[in-house]
This record gives sequence, structure tokens and C-alpha cells, in this order.
Amino acid sequence: MKKFELFIARRYFKAKRRTGFISIISYISIGGVTVGVAALILVLSVMNGFEQEVRSRLLGADAHVRLRKFYVEPITKADSLMRIALSVPHVKAASPALVGKGMISGRDKQYPTIIKAIDPERAGSVTDIGDKVILGELDFSEKIIDGKKLSGIVLGRYLADALQATHVGDKVTLWVMPKQGGVFTQPRLKRFYVSGIVEIGYYEYDNTLSYTSIKDAQQLLGTRKGVSWIELKLDNYENAKQVAAQLEERLGYPYLAETWFQLNRSLYTWMEIEKWGSFIILSLIIIVAAFNIISSLIMVVMDKTREIGILKSMGATSKSIRKIFMYEGLIVGVVGTALGSLIGYTLAFLQYYFHLIKLPGDVYIISALPIVMHWSDFFAITTVAIMLSLIASYYPANKASKLVPVEAIRYE
Repeated sequence: MKKFELFIARRYFKAKRRTGFISIISYISIGGVTVGVAALILVLSVMNGFEQEVRSRLLGADAHVRLRKFYVEPITKADSLMRIALSVPHVKAASPALVGKGMISGRDKQYPTIIKAIDPERAGSVTDIGDKVILGELDFSEKIIDGKKLSGIVLGRYLADALQATHVGDKVTLWVMPKQGGVFTQPRLKRFYVSGIVEIGYYEYDNTLSYTSIKDAQQLLGTRKGVSWIELKLDNYENAKQVAAQLEERLGYPYLAETWFQLNRSLYTWMEIEKWGSFIILSLIIIVAAFNIISSLIMVVMDKTREIGILKSMGATSKSIRKIFMYEGLIVGVVGTALGSLIGYTLAFLQYYFHLIKLPGDVYIISALPIVMHWSDFFAITTVAIMLSLIASYYPANKASKLVPVEAIRYE
């Protein structure tokens, strides 16, 4: 048997059609909740999509966990360290990397670069760099170019454009200043031929990175046998924090394990702040609708003063009267939330499968607006919308519950 409070609330809601102005305000309230919920669902889904695109590109170019020494001291026993790391649960692959700063020149132009030396056989199991080569191949072997034996180098797309070294076989020069030396110290120089061009999809990487063999980088950087860190790939990037803690516990000082989130903390933190900032701002649409709920219910209370007095004289408690008008606000919130969820989900679904909104691929790397829907976002949005509707209905419901039956009926 249905509670009579809900029955009367539904009757009052339907009866508003006879009082046009109150009905219009109610529909505006429902429309406001609908628009707010739909906007929140779409905006958060788009932000989730962009976040996933950025994360997939960064994780494709970098490791899930990076194992290094404090103070960036070189690791001299990389093979034994990789064996230990591979024995940790969830670690699937390991590869050494040597990183340093230098300058690169080609065709009378020079630019700063980050030299990243990798083992091409192992690096492919840790990152997606092999799949990101858009020209040539990931090859650091020596070849005879114009009568000289040169090692191969792979450049980021935008760095290659800046150097005008966009063809396989083009020659570039890497040079590095020794860490210890005076004003007249000569830089270490080495000529390379371009064996490939890579496009990670993240501008900062594609504009600065130069990939070489570990042997060539050790000669340039003056690191005879060491590497900068060990890159690890996991079965699931979400296990990074757990694996990092286990590695630090097993290896102890002076080793440090950094997760993918720590390596790009500022970027991921900013995206998270932006996402929830948008959530709060767009929630203002629902808050505006909540004010309409308040005004609508206050008018209903004024219109139904006589009926409220009769109900209380027949034995209805103040709690029951409060519930009637709380249910009215809840009906507006539920209807608006349901419509908004349906519209938001439908539009997101259509964008996900049919790519209705296109993006210029040369600017954004992707061809359509990315959409990723999380059920946690749906839950948070619907909860906020319904809670705001309930909060908005409390004041007029409380005022209605305090009406004195005699006073309510006397002036009718």
C-alpha cells in the first residue's frame, strides 16, 4: 500500500496544470535539472576522454614505474637490478635507459634536446615507441653514409622538422658539454644519420627527444657503463603504486621507484582539478533550478493552505505534511535527473560510436572528440542533482508543516 504522502504529492503535482504560472515554474525547474545533468555528463565524459588520450600517449612513451637511484646517480648493475624487478608481482618487462641533455644541429640550425638512450630490443616490451615510428625504423646500427661510418638516431617529429632532417639518411650532430670542465673545455661531438622519426602524440616529447643507442650515449655523456634508470611495464598501470612500494622495500636505499603519476604529477593533477572545477561550475545550473523548485513549492503551499489545514485537522502530522512537499521536490529532481541522464548518455553514446563532432587531426592528433563514460561520474551527478532538489524543497515543506489548522482554514 502506497504511503498517502506520496499519493497526495503526486496529486498536487498534477493539479498544478490548473494553475498555469506554478506549472510553468515547475517545468522550468525540471528543465533546469535536465540541462544541468546532461551538461555535466557530457563535459565530464569529454574530459575523461582527453585524460585517457593523454595518459595513453604518455604511458606509451614512458614507463609505468621508473627505478633509479637518489641524486640521479648512474646505475652500474642494470642486469641484476632488472632480474630483481622482474621477480616482483605485476612486473612484466624491464628495460634500461640513459638520459642526458645536449644540443643537436642539422643544416645550420641547432636546438636543445633530451638524449634518451634505449635498448631497442627491450624498449619495445616496455613502451610503444616501436609502434610510434612514422618514418624509417627504430635502428641505431652503424652504416656507411657519404663514406663515413655513422650510428643511427631517431628524432621526435617536431624536432626533425625544426632541424630540417625529415628524411632517412639526413645527418645531424649531437654535442654535450662535460659536467666537469673549465671555460675552454671542448664539447663531446658525435655525428649521426637519421634512421627514423617518431611521433608519440605529446608535443613536449616530440619536440625535444632524440633516441640513440646506450653505447653511443655513454660516450657522449661520459657515463662508461651506467644507465640513468630502469623502466618497468606492469600488467596494469593502476598497480604502479603497489609495485613501487614493494621495490623500495626490497631494494632499500639508495634506490627510488617513481610511478607514472609521479613522473607527470603536475599534468595529471591539473587535469583532475579542471575536471572537478567544471563539475562544480556546471552544478550552478542545477542550483538555479533548485531556486525555481523553492519558488514553485512556496506558491503551491500558498495555493494549498486550505487543503493543508483540512489534512492537519483530519489527523495528518506536521511530519506527514513536510513529507508531502519534500516528495514534490523529489519528483522534480528525479524527473529532471532521469531526462538529463537519458539525454546526456544518448549524446555521449552517439559521439562515442559515430564521431558526430570531428576534430582537426593535425592539431589534436585524434580525429573526433573523445568520450569516456564512467559510472562513478553518473552516480555523483545524479546524487548531487537529487540531493539539491531535496534541500531546495525542505524550506517550503517545513513552512507548510508549521501551519496551524484553524488559522489555515479561517481565511479560506
